[in-house]
Amino acid sequence: MINNLNDKLPHECTNIDEVRAEIDRIDREIIRQLSVRFGYVREVVKYKESTADSIEATDRRAAVISSRRNWAEEEGLNPDVVGEIYDRLIRYFIEEEKKIINV
Repeated sequence: MINNLNDKLPHECTNIDEVRAEIDRIDREIIRQLSVRFGYVREVVKYKESTADSIEATDRRAAVISSRRNWAEEEGLNPDVVGEIYDRLIRYFIEEEKKIINV
């Protein structure tokens, strides 16, 4: 996720402050991207039926979590942890979708 000349790879850091600054930069970008993702979640409501089943989309939810677990494994991360993160994230977004359409 190196975006500009000031960003460093882990091995390029020379002290703990640089490492922490890079972690903070990455976390900030993750949060920005979650906000962008939430914009798409709000948009998808327009294309779903106004029912709890449509909002919850259990098949889609399972497929998303499964693919994120696979992606995590490909990147050397614990798929269980990433699966839990996405499960929680999706549950939150589902609740927000329900608020939008008053289900």
